[in-house]
Amino acid sequence: MTRRLIATGMLALGISALVFAQGGGRPASPAGSSAAQVGGKYVPGSEGPVYQGGKWIEITYGRPIKRGRDVFGGTGANYGKIANPDAPVWRAGANVSTQLKTEVPLVINGKTVAPGTYTMFIDLKPNNWTFIVSSWKAQTRYDPNNKAEIWGAYDYTPAKDVVRAPMTITTLPFSVEEMSWEFTDMSDAGGKLVMMWDKTMAAVAFKVGS
Repeated sequence: MTRRLIATGMLALGISALVFAQGGGRPASPAGSSAAQVGGKYVPGSEGPVYQGGKWIEITYGRPIKRGRDVFGGTGANYGKIANPDAPVWRAGANVSTQLKTEVPLVINGKTVAPGTYTMFIDLKPNNWTFIVSSWKAQTRYDPNNKAEIWGAYDYTPAKDVVRAPMTITTLPFSVEEMSWEFTDMSDAGGKLVMMWDKTMAAVAFKVGS
């Protein structure tokens, strides 16, 4: 991928965001977050039970909107090109790289992700999605001269992968308009990280380490 192609893609994203901002005063892909808290307990409080001592797990990401598109359509090399037109892997969101922030160790696919802040990606293949946690740092604004951090998934390399894990893909009985990351089946022992968009749900299980 050339720098010119990346710059062109960034320009197109900027123009798209500008058009939507002028039309309604909102970004084309609003920022979102999803969080879970584990390891705490409820204790009596003056206004009712209060949850104390918990540790946070949080995903922050841009939330692209379907807007009538077949976001994961296509076959062969064209599969998923609406969601991810030209980066090596999908940023699993929009705009700034999707980030995973955890205050507890997470065990994913047998490997431990230590507490900290990471970037998250998905390698999209037909019926074969791979969840990626990476130690790449996320740029808050696009800077082509910043080689130590990454914007979206442009210039992603697997050299900084912390863990890769296969995702379970399910077809939903409804269509999700705005892409969403959620925590499901949660307990203090673990749960699932779940991405939903259009009629696709993709999940990866994790355990809370010690």
